Amino acid sequence: MKRQMEEEKKKKELRRQNHGSDSSSDEEEKPPAPGLENSDSSESESEDEGQMKKGVTSLIAGEIQNPNRVVQKMKKADNIALDQPKPELSRREREEIEKVQTKLRYQKLHAQGKTTEAQVDLARLAIIRKEREEAAKRREAEAAAKASTKAAKKS
Repeated sequence: MKRQMEEEKKKKELRRQNHGSDSSSDEEEKPPAPGLENSDSSESESEDEGQMKKGVTSLIAGEIQNPNRVVQKMKKADNIALDQPKPELSRREREEIEKVQTKLRYQKLHAQGKTTEAQVDLARLAIIRKEREEAAKRREAEAAAKASTKAAKKS
């Protein structure tokens, strides 16, 4: 009997070291000797369970799962909605698209002459046209004066 009790103590210590990782190790135990009462073995098992519940080891044993693990779910073609919104663009992509759109809008307004820069350019061009017209009239007048002086000298 002493030998059996010593074996049971060794098994308990082994279970404590293993932190109760396998429940099958409890099932593999040898049944108590025929001379021992069942109440003693049930008390020793309840004591083991009480000791295993203490501390963090009972939490780690299997109740907590890896929070980073993502389980891949199979999707059927029928369940996938075709009208799902497209994934949102990243900030850089959105900014790039907005930049292109504003540039095109500005070019359109500039071509219509509605921007301040376009109005300034048109005013400058009008001044240049007037100066060129005046210069052309002066040249014509000077050419006519030269022609009249040449005609006067020949005659």
